[in-house]
Amino acid sequence: MACIFWFAWYDINVLEASHLFSNLTQGIAPPAHYVIQGKEYNMGYYLADGIYPKWSTLVQTIHDPRGPKKKIFAMKQEACRKDVECAFGVLQSRFAIVAEPARFWHKHILHDIMTTCIIMHNMIIADERDVTASIEDHMETPTSEVEMVLDENTRFQQFLSRHRGIRDKDAHIAL
Repeated sequence: MACIFWFAWYDINVLEASHLFSNLTQGIAPPAHYVIQGKEYNMGYYLADGIYPKWSTLVQTIHDPRGPKKKIFAMKQEACRKDVECAFGVLQSRFAIVAEPARFWHKHILHDIMTTCIIMHNMIIADERDVTASIEDHMETPTSEVEMVLDENTRFQQFLSRHRGIRDKDAHIAL
């Protein structure tokens, strides 16, 4: 299953300058394997508005869905977008640091901030939960295997290939 996120930025320059796709281009992003219309894909994708470029990793909203499949897709995509917006809204209302601009934070610091806020939010929810309610078993996320490449030229070529794959307009259209 692919990882799905929603872009809320309105400036393409932010996308171009962002480190959002750096893990994909470095080959260290979490695995995402799925098949659409018989074609296999191995990169997660992000839900985006129509102002974003037609990259294979950006799935844009269908503004005027025609036909049952497109209508269902648009409905599911809108539901995912609302879920993500709601989740960030909850974190922003609870933790002021999440509501502040993050442009000047380092990526690893942002990761730590978000992880900490999510953990604290879950602890608050667990504390408020009915003590007699059952708690589901915690499932660990499988770790991906890292393949070491000793040849720097091969590693660089793989990086370029992944970078081109992210911006693949044909793959975007196929998706």
